[in-house]
Amino acid sequence: MSRPSSSVPQRVAIIGGGPAGLMAAEVLLGAGIAVDLYDAMPSVGRKFLLAGIGGMNITHSEDAEAFLSRYTGRCRELAPWMAAMDGTAVRNWVHGLGIETFVGTSGRVFPREMKAAPLLRAWLVRLREQGLSIHVRHRFLGFAGDRVLRFATPEGECEVRADAVLLALGGASWAKLGSDGRWVEPLQAEGVDIAPLVPANCGFDCGWSEHFSSRFAGHPLKTVAARMTFDDGSEAMRKGECVVTATGIEGSLVYAVSSPLRDRLLAGETATLVLDLLPDRDLERLSRDIARPRGAASMANHLRRVAGLDGVKAGLLRECTDKAVFDDPETLARAIKALPVRLIAPRPINEAISSAGGVRFAAMDEALMLKALPGVFCAGEMVDWEAPTGGYLLTACLASGKVAATGIAVWLGKGRV
Repeated sequence: MSRPSSSVPQRVAIIGGGPAGLMAAEVLLGAGIAVDLYDAMPSVGRKFLLAGIGGMNITHSEDAEAFLSRYTGRCRELAPWMAAMDGTAVRNWVHGLGIETFVGTSGRVFPREMKAAPLLRAWLVRLREQGLSIHVRHRFLGFAGDRVLRFATPEGECEVRADAVLLALGGASWAKLGSDGRWVEPLQAEGVDIAPLVPANCGFDCGWSEHFSSRFAGHPLKTVAARMTFDDGSEAMRKGECVVTATGIEGSLVYAVSSPLRDRLLAGETATLVLDLLPDRDLERLSRDIARPRGAASMANHLRRVAGLDGVKAGLLRECTDKAVFDDPETLARAIKALPVRLIAPRPINEAISSAGGVRFAAMDEALMLKALPGVFCAGEMVDWEAPTGGYLLTACLASGKVAATGIAVWLGKGRV
């Protein structure tokens, strides 16, 4: 496959109107390269807008080393991305769109209005002013030749030839918003190595009893901590909140520790989420408090009085332990501080916040160009990496779009390494 001539007008086709695709478009337009952006949905940025409904978390304020460490297992691969566009650069970029930001108490960075829509509107205005052509209702079907793209449209199938292509098709979570993973088959047909797509930042089924599920589904577990054990034997504790569902458990704290638990379940192994129901009270003090005489009070009232343990926490304690645990204060205290919640399966990928798996790094060069398809680049969530919530997902998507766009400019002879 020949490299396009840089002496004639060139056009790049970007497939996918999420953050990675839009950032790539911005970089390419800034380099004087014409861009056509195609998206399967009636409008672009739909998952981006959904993510902003509860408060648009754009990035995180922690230092570079800690930030990079969040991309567990992919720190080396994503280091060049962060060098191209880290959390500080993302925040400055947002300011350049006229959107003010602030740092929350958790270190997360938000737009002043806490909404995604104003940011996306300002971004699209700027991109259109730079000359971006957007084609909606164009679903990518695969390739019909060297950088010849097939699309399904309301008017029927069409083909588009581009001088370079960026695939930014997302993962496989929230299919109704466009990220449906349908790109896997046509890329595999072209010899691209792809890791299976699996749920990330996901909840789990736990097989609750009918009694517990009917009483506590939808109840939040506030101020708890989760203990996570990694494959190398190291442990970490995360404090936060989660929610009991009709079938299991989900929420930000669960998402933060979901990756190793998911991997064990998908490998056919057992997985247990270990929760500290009272992370602000040490084991020794809790044991003493529980050992106080309770007189005629029931155990439920005793735990509520001496430990503040009631409601869904008390219900979960009884759901995940046997009656004998309540006979000994020290045993009971240990159960409260390290409650084993047995997990059965991750929730379906379409319900997950994001997905893991995708185009393997070994299938691309450092510029994110596919080795099997010269001139075709990848970016965003369709690449094989994952990250917790907290601004890390969006930052990496934006950064990957910038890296890929820089690679495209070099490929077209319009940029430099």
